[in-house]
Amino acid sequence: MDLEVIMTVVCGALIAVGIAGVVVPILPGSILIIAALLAWALTVASIEGWVVFAIGTVLAGAGLAAGLVLTGRSLRQRRIPGRSVTIGVVLGIVGMFVIPVVGLVVGFVLGLFASELARQRDARAALTSSLHALKATGLGILAELALACLAGTTWVIGVWVYFATV
Repeated sequence: MDLEVIMTVVCGALIAVGIAGVVVPILPGSILIIAALLAWALTVASIEGWVVFAIGTVLAGAGLAAGLVLTGRSLRQRRIPGRSVTIGVVLGIVGMFVIPVVGLVVGFVLGLFASELARQRDARAALTSSLHALKATGLGILAELALACLAGTTWVIGVWVYFATV
């Protein structure tokens, strides 16, 4: 089998894992997509490869930045410390191994709430700030996911064009 075909399949798998990584914070997400696009561009060494790499990198990078900015801005507006989200992520990772399938979400939500409860000492206020943090995190994930999918779509179109013209 040709190296270009093999690397196209491998890069496609890496892009799929990268898109999943946007939703599951253990995987590097957008960074993995950019690395896969670079590997494909280096392998095919063509105009199509470099155009796909440039467009895909801009899209994935914008998604990464948008996710961070949207989440961070919303958390700062509500005066929710990043520590609470970090504790939620850590407990989400633990929860993923303790409770199959839903452990990541359950661990994140419980960790976030527990951190806010310890900070505010009021269950109602902790619940309110936790819900705002969940909305902010969800909005950031959705923005990054949409742009990661667009980067993946750019790659699919580039692969089609490349192999149609070779």
